[in-house]
Parts: sequence; structure tokens; C-alpha cells
Amino acid sequence: MPVIPGCTNLFQDCKDLYQFLLACKQVSIERAKSHIVSISVEIPSIDPLAILRQFGKPDQLHFYLEKGDQNSSFSSENETVAIAAIGTALSQEIEGDDRFLQVKNFIRSSLSSLITAETSNSAFAGPHFFCGFTFFDQNSEQNAPFPGATVFLPCWQISRKKNRSTVVANILVDSGLNLNLISETLCHQFQAITAIKYDWFSLGIDSPSPLQQKTIKDTESFQAAVASALVSIQSKHLNKIVLAHALDVVSPMPLHPVDSLHHLRQLHPDCYVFSIGNGRGQSFIGASPERLVSLHNRQLATDALAGSAPRGKTPTEDARLADGLLSSQKELHEHQVVIDFITQRLVELGLRPHLSPRRLLQLSNIQHLQTPVQAVLPPAVHLLDVVAELHPTPAVAGTPRRLACEQIRRYENFERSLYAAPIGWVDHQGNGEFVVGIRSALVEGCHARLYAGAGIVAGSDPEREMAEVQLKLRALLGALV
Repeated sequence: MPVIPGCTNLFQDCKDLYQFLLACKQVSIERAKSHIVSISVEIPSIDPLAILRQFGKPDQLHFYLEKGDQNSSFSSENETVAIAAIGTALSQEIEGDDRFLQVKNFIRSSLSSLITAETSNSAFAGPHFFCGFTFFDQNSEQNAPFPGATVFLPCWQISRKKNRSTVVANILVDSGLNLNLISETLCHQFQAITAIKYDWFSLGIDSPSPLQQKTIKDTESFQAAVASALVSIQSKHLNKIVLAHALDVVSPMPLHPVDSLHHLRQLHPDCYVFSIGNGRGQSFIGASPERLVSLHNRQLATDALAGSAPRGKTPTEDARLADGLLSSQKELHEHQVVIDFITQRLVELGLRPHLSPRRLLQLSNIQHLQTPVQAVLPPAVHLLDVVAELHPTPAVAGTPRRLACEQIRRYENFERSLYAAPIGWVDHQGNGEFVVGIRSALVEGCHARLYAGAGIVAGSDPEREMAEVQLKLRALLGALV
């Protein structure tokens, strides 16, 4: 992968950009193969979500991820990190149980024909590949909104960290490329992107449209499924199963996923706010508290996140609920199941996991037991190898994993799609971050399907689990605009 360091901002002068792309085109001709050219430029801070709102189109793939606290490997406390990806330079859709391997091979193959020009030392300089995986490797419905795996290298990538932003353009260069047209187009688009002001976002979100609600699976059916699962747990067939509930809503006016994301990041600044669009007018959005895994300079971080309780309306009630969560044998057992699974899977990959002390992750409307896990990733192990081993964790599936997934198919009469599945990115150096797509919704036009789930273990109560799911759904429902 040739790297041309120290270039000036190639977008400032179309002639400079033309000459650079001409040299890249000559390389492509000499090697008789197309190349991806990636140009990175550091600029003053702009809001990637505002860029997505202004330039994203329903018929384009898109990706968005924002995280505002120390749980991200690329951020420190009180530092917001955000990245948006728009359009497609390269992409692939994959089905089957080897989808993680195929995505890894696609990334490696793409990098073998890549030329980069970097003027930034930002962690988000250089090409990034954005990925979305469904919960199951095969969809049970025809015309599913997302395939088993989607991976794409965007035309434009815009990130923000601290008070700086990085813009990355990726261009497919071959012998037939019209250099005059592409140079002028890229310079014009870059100028339009940098013209967006950081505080450009302004929404009338105080009075959202009334939403008609229709449950996909009524509460009685959900509670019956929980009761049935408890019988399997008591008979030792299952240790844990995570059952999801879905809610369909209809708006009198088209919903605006990017505006809903802006609402979500205001309501849940302590969560990962995310969106992935399939290029067919459907967006999967959410605010997840759960990181699956992140990697930076071979330092791997993941979390055991299981066991939950609501937040209190007063400090006294909040402290009482927190103490109850920390001392609940049922919640502690559910949490330990996840810890054991993660450490075992990492050991099987040849890693030596280190566990930080258990703590409370307190969100605006709910609190969870959380145990951070770290490890050094050997060079022979790819980030996607770890993703493949960890997904799905007991926090979103259950144990034993295979049997739990079979029973999920039996109990849930809707397609999970990207719900509770890995969504994230991998860069050209192998760094990356994946979150778990929970507290989420599939949005299309005037319709949205909301998802939330609860972990069922010995001692679970069907009514309490239904209340937990409804609590999670309400938080998401209030963000749709």
C-alpha cells in the first residue's frame, strides 16, 4: 500500500488534485488493475452528523457512530468522538456462516490495491471500512433489509475528535477515469463539506409527531415466552436466554432518522449513537450502552455488560436501586455468565484477558453491571477474528449459545436483522471499534420497528422482564422525530 506523506491539501487546487490522480492513474495502467486512492485532510471542527444530514441520500450506503465518554478506545472522559461515512467506493454484501472471514478477506484484498495521501496524524486519517452484521448469519425472511454482512469503503468519511476534524475521500482509479471531471467534483464536494458550520444543527424536537403504536408480539405472549424459557432453565437445558420484544410505530409524517440521531445523542450522551443505511431507504439507528470490542495499537478492550435495574427518581431511591443491583444474586449470576464467556473466548484466541473491577454503568434511565476486559492482541489475530468469536455474547443471546439461538428463533416471531449484532469499522492499520446494536430501531418512511430485550436466567420474573423491556423501548420511542 503506497503512502504519500506530507502532501498539501489537494482539494484546495483542482490542478494539484488532477496531477496527483494522474500519477495514480499511471500506476493503475502500469499494473493493469484498478486502485483505491485515499486522501486525508485535517480541518477545523465540523459536526459529522450535520454532514450526514446535508449530504446523505436514501439510495446511498451510510454509517454513523458517536460516543461521548471514556468507554470508547479513541476518546477520553468528556471527549466526544464521531465519524460519518457516506457513499460507496467499494462494497460487498455477504451471506453465510463464514461472513466474518469473508469481510476480513475483502478488507485485506482492498488494502492491497490502495494508495493513500495523508496530511493528518489523526486516529481517523486513512481509509476505514464500515461493517454491519445481522444477528443470525442467515435471514429467515425474504427481502430482509440487511444481508448477513455488509462492508463498504465510503466515498467520503468525516470524523471529529477534540477540536479537529478529518475528511477522507476514497476514489476508485482505473484506466477509464475522467480526471477533469473527478477533480472538479471532489474539490466542489470538499468545499461544500467544509462550509457546514459546527452548530448548524437546529431541530424542532420538543413537539414530535404523535406515533401510532402496534406491538409485534403482545406483552402476554412475551411473558409466556419468558415462563416457557424458565422451564427450560429449571430443567438445566438452558442457563440463560435473551428474549427480544418488537414494537411497530407509524407516524403521520415521514420520520427523519438523522434528526432522531441528534435527539438520541442529546438524550443519551453516555451511549454509542449509531446508524447504518442500506441504500434502499432504510436506516437502522439506536443508542447502545454496549461496546462489543475495540482495538487501538494492539490494545483490545471489551466489556461484560449484563444485569440491570432502573434509575431512581430521587437520589435516595437511585442509591437503593444501585445497592440492590450490586447485591442481587440473580443479576450477579447473569453478569458472571457473560464474564466467563468473554474470558474463555479470548483465551481460545491465544489472548490473556485482564479484568478490571466490576462497576455500575449508570445511564439516564437504566443502570447496568459492567466489567471492563482488556488484552493485548497478537499480530496474527485480526479484530474481526475477535468479533466472530464474541458474537453473540450471552448478554444478547444466552448460554449454551447454540441452543439459546435456536430457542430465540422459536420464541421470537420477527426477524432480528441488525438488532443485538455487531456494527462498527476497521481502519487500514487494523484498529477498529464494534458496538452491539441494542436499544435500536429500523426506520423507513413513516414506519419504525423498535427492538429491546431482556436476559432470562433462574430467578427471572416474567412481569419484571416485560417492565425492563418497556423501559428500554420508551427511551427509544421518545427520540423518534
